[in-house]
Amino acid sequence: MVYMANFFDLSTPAKRFRFVAILEAFTWAGLLVGMAFKYLPENGNEIGVKIFGPLHGGVFVAFVLVALLTARALKWNLVTTGLALISSIPPFGTIVFEWWAVRTGRLAELSAQTRPADAPALA
Repeated sequence: MVYMANFFDLSTPAKRFRFVAILEAFTWAGLLVGMAFKYLPENGNEIGVKIFGPLHGGVFVAFVLVALLTARALKWNLVTTGLALISSIPPFGTIVFEWWAVRTGRLAELSAQTRPADAPALA
């Protein structure tokens, strides 16, 4: 239960980035399921695409904005910023980027929580 409370803590740029990255991946999953129900059966149903299409579109735009704001706040270089933006294109890419950013020290306090005490901080 403590993790869920921490998940909804949006008090820092890194925490907001993580939240929107995960939300973007969930809406991608919903859209993929909706597309499967629309195109795989012979008489497909469009309701999943009608719901998750606009939802994912809105979260996608929010992710791009939050990624740019996070890049500025955390002083990411152009490569890291570009990778964050590109990660929004393939399904679940934002999750992979978030994991990488945490492990390589690019997500501020989220990285500090996972880094061993004797490991050097990355710029």
